[in-house]
Amino acid sequence: MTSIQNDTSSASGMEPVLQYVTCPGASKTDAQTHRMAYWQWGDASNPRILICVHGLSRQGRDFDSLARSLCDRYQVICPDVVGRGHSDWLADPKGYQVFSYVADMVALMQQLRAQVKATEPLEIDWVGTSMGGLIGLGFSTLPPEVSGVKLRKFVLNDVGPKLRYEAMVRIGEYLGQPMRFDNEQQAADYLWSISTGFGPHTPEQWLNLSRPLLRPAPDGNGLVLHYDPALAEPFKTITQESATSGEAMLWQVYDALKCQVLLLRGKNSDLLDIDTATSMTQRGPKARLIEFEGVGHAPMLNNPTQLEPLINFLLA
Repeated sequence: MTSIQNDTSSASGMEPVLQYVTCPGASKTDAQTHRMAYWQWGDASNPRILICVHGLSRQGRDFDSLARSLCDRYQVICPDVVGRGHSDWLADPKGYQVFSYVADMVALMQQLRAQVKATEPLEIDWVGTSMGGLIGLGFSTLPPEVSGVKLRKFVLNDVGPKLRYEAMVRIGEYLGQPMRFDNEQQAADYLWSISTGFGPHTPEQWLNLSRPLLRPAPDGNGLVLHYDPALAEPFKTITQESATSGEAMLWQVYDALKCQVLLLRGKNSDLLDIDTATSMTQRGPKARLIEFEGVGHAPMLNNPTQLEPLINFLLA
């Protein structure tokens, strides 16, 4: 069994390397290329690759605990999706859409294939939290000759084809709000106020999770959040009607999955309801469902209770 470490531990001394990939223009009105940052853990020549993609307003360091536990088996790749973390911000906010993020992942796969000198499509595993799961679903529709890879195992973390509109409204209320903080602790306290669904964390754990979400303010006065506030523009155009119309398409994509699927759900999740989760165990790839007590949207995958079943699924 691979050892499981909490996110507060760096006793192993293992730290990721920050890498970049150049990606195509994200929309018809934005033909400029942009750089997507990603955190690379483990042996860069290892063709056994695990892709970990974060939620809407998060970044790749959310997966530190999982990556530390698996980087002796996998090359673990944790992107900062464009507009977040160390990645570029887009000139045209219309590019902040799942289909654009999928194109960026194709560029990333091409770079990884060249790095490991692959001549055939690679088999990869994917862990996607919330938005990261939707990106994975979009990516799964691409044939291997386009994506360069085949999905072997897929972990959907608190996300499915049907998303509760009320939860999206809740997220939209804080996404993109102009915030400035005097210090890390003040920022961590604010982030906790909008993130209690992530479940119990010690103050030290939460501060460690919050630090990568901050960057110095452009004028040097205090700290601001790491992401482009313009992310909120396309998100806030979602209506109940558009969310419902997209649901049928997402079910088709889910039902077409040919890989093994593990579905993780916070038992108190307001985004992924239990009826949808149950349906996902009964149709298409018939996901295995694991729920976590005391957690809403979304499990942070940074404690042994959440990591152990995920790692057992990947390594089985």
